[in-house]
Amino acid sequence: MIEVLVADDQAAVRAGLVLILGAAPGIRVVGEAADGVQAVELARELRPDVVLMDVRMPRLDGIAATREIAGIADVLVLTTFDMDEYVFGALRAGAAGFLLKDVDADRLVDAVRTVAAGEGIIAPKVTRRLIGAFSARPAADPSAPGLAELTPREREVFACLGEGLSNGQIAARLDMAETTTKTHVSRILAKLGLASRVQAAIFAQETAATGLSGTDPHKGSPGAV
Repeated sequence: MIEVLVADDQAAVRAGLVLILGAAPGIRVVGEAADGVQAVELARELRPDVVLMDVRMPRLDGIAATREIAGIADVLVLTTFDMDEYVFGALRAGAAGFLLKDVDADRLVDAVRTVAAGEGIIAPKVTRRLIGAFSARPAADPSAPGLAELTPREREVFACLGEGLSNGQIAARLDMAETTTKTHVSRILAKLGLASRVQAAIFAQETAATGLSGTDPHKGSPGAV
């Protein structure tokens, strides 16, 4: 059973999200938060698998709340606004996914399941902007702390993350069990000091031009991370 905390300051929106998720098999809404402070408090108390997080909320905005929660639960940001400051702010804060509120109910449920499974997901429109941003930014420093600690196998997995491959796809490409892939991803995140696989994918894209990860920043599946 996937346990979800819903955080949105609009009661009607929050009720709709709870209704959609509560009707989905294998998902249970364990709490509701009306602002960022309450979201952090309930996440610490309830330890849900996924927090569905709005961006614009009183007392503490969703990005700041995500920064507090990222080490406790996987955060899926759901917002009306796709401004760059929100997109990059949420992903830097450790969000495992970023969707817009025009997403349909089935895709929302699938996104919650995807994030709960340890994958990342980003709205296709946002993904295109991220790729454009990668192309315009200088490559990351290959000597950055943590990169040298990756084993050869972890570097292969790291490159696959940069291509936007899921754990299942990485396992198939590298001929290993999916559980082993998950272990490698967890170790990569720990060594690089990252909060989510989305952050790892961004970092892998940034290092692509150095030849470290061996990945092409223009490859990958839109929306999948």
